[in-house]
Amino acid sequence: MSRFGDLLSGKPVETPPVVDTAPSSVEPVEEEQYESDVSFQDMSKDELEDYGRTVGIELDRRHNKKKLIQELEDHLESE
Repeated sequence: MSRFGDLLSGKPVETPPVVDTAPSSVEPVEEEQYESDVSFQDMSKDELEDYGRTVGIELDRRHNKKKLIQELEDHLESE
């Protein structure tokens, strides 16, 4: 009978053992460097908005691209 049928009939069902698949040592996560080789001029407004979210700012795509870049640069300088 299937496992479901065994459960319905009230028979005890063996559960498989839990296997620990976690790595044995945890490596520290390095902080990302956002200012490396990012060219804002080559990005679209959508890409600027997505990048802004990764650095902690929400940009409004209704603004023009020049204003978005300025807001992003101001935010990065203030960090």
